[in-house]
Amino acid sequence: MSKTISEAARDLSVYTETDVLVVGGGSAGHSAAIAAARCGVNVVLMERYGYFGGDVTGGYVILVPGLSYGDRLFVRGIQEEWFDRLDITAPGSVLGAPKEDVGSTDAALMERYGGFGRAVGRNVTVEPNQCKIELDKMVKECPNIKIMFHTWGCKPIVDGDKITGVIFESKEGRKTVLAKVVIDATGDGDIFYQCNRIADFESVGSRCDKTALVWRMGGIDYRAYREWSRAHPEAARAFSAGIVRIAGFRTGFFETERNDVVWFNNWLPDKNCASIADLTATELTVRDTIRETIAWCRKCVPALQNAYLYDIAPQLGARCSRRLIGKHIMHPEDFAFHREWDDVIAWHPTVSTVNGGVPVEIPYSCIVPADIDNLLAPGRHLSADALTIDWLSLIPQCVGTGQAAGVASAVAVKNGTTTANVDIKKVQYILSHEQNVPLPRQDNTDPRMYELLEAVNYGTDTPAAKAVQAGGNYSDAIMKFDTPAAKPAEKHA
Repeated sequence: MSKTISEAARDLSVYTETDVLVVGGGSAGHSAAIAAARCGVNVVLMERYGYFGGDVTGGYVILVPGLSYGDRLFVRGIQEEWFDRLDITAPGSVLGAPKEDVGSTDAALMERYGGFGRAVGRNVTVEPNQCKIELDKMVKECPNIKIMFHTWGCKPIVDGDKITGVIFESKEGRKTVLAKVVIDATGDGDIFYQCNRIADFESVGSRCDKTALVWRMGGIDYRAYREWSRAHPEAARAFSAGIVRIAGFRTGFFETERNDVVWFNNWLPDKNCASIADLTATELTVRDTIRETIAWCRKCVPALQNAYLYDIAPQLGARCSRRLIGKHIMHPEDFAFHREWDDVIAWHPTVSTVNGGVPVEIPYSCIVPADIDNLLAPGRHLSADALTIDWLSLIPQCVGTGQAAGVASAVAVKNGTTTANVDIKKVQYILSHEQNVPLPRQDNTDPRMYELLEAVNYGTDTPAAKAVQAGGNYSDAIMKFDTPAAKPAEKHA
């Protein structure tokens, strides 16, 4: 519609003031708040729902993949802290290869945990509600974090070229929080899109142009199902095809930490998770297919004959919408040519079809807006093109860039600088030496990490990397070369 109305100007009360305001308590925002608080600054953590974790705890995107490469854990820090804590406080809520087995080529371990033809990897599944409880505990251990649940950050407050706070809506009405640094961790750029150039949603036929509503099915015997599917491969393929036929979109179920529960992921194509119509359609479409899907499972497979609806995720599984246009925009060339960054803040394996999942450097400049200061934007809306965002928007990258944003914001506040000219060397030192984040070219970097990457020439010899290096229109070539490293995320995330 083209009709408009004028909203009357009004004075808004200041709810609170802080050093760092984090808008969004998902995996990026939660990590940012904790990292900043552990550096000694005051933080406000604003979240529209009543829990932390976003897609993991609310959207039931419960697989956290690609934490290792070879026999080394490249992703640690706050991300690995989740699982270490859950192993102690909620035994049985984490499924994944123990850290000491990572890199093993033992056939039995690869069969159990999956090695994708190479070695056992660190790919972890968590129980979302136990994770929700543990994320609460992590925040409450930081007395300098003020939690604001059920508040929706909706508009930036900008003074010249700097952000100074955010307007929010809640049951108490429309109010403001003022801050020295704002971290937009909404995942959809809800704050930065109103004060910065953005890249809008673009459908390129990848994982990121699809929405989901995850649900779980109980009353089954997953181990018995797995044995049945191996003994009857043709029937298993027909069964899986039947699920897709009944649903009308690509969907399937996957293992959880419990043998009697599986989770159904789905991929509804050409959906923008910042669109009211697309979000509404996703919710209604998926729920409308659940009963028929369960009936099909009961009918076809003995191990599923007592299946029932266990629960439906309270939050839609969002993948991509708006993306930041930052000081650097990540492109496939960054993977194909193995680029090193002076401002590197994360060093992650990814699901990239370009370099076969070899760890890449993620620079600070891809979470820094191009034309507004004291605003950072970590998480699944970071600065990358429509193809590359597919490889940088999973949970580990959200946690990693969020943790880095938190440290950077704290350093800027304590040093009296802005986020644009923050002392990046100090940020890197705190991440690598104090917060257990592996980074290249630090004096405590494990030499074995370099050896692993050098052995495969940093993934620059793959067919897809060669296609990128050759220039021209390489999008089709990238989509064609589906490496083993890319398949788990294509299935699960």
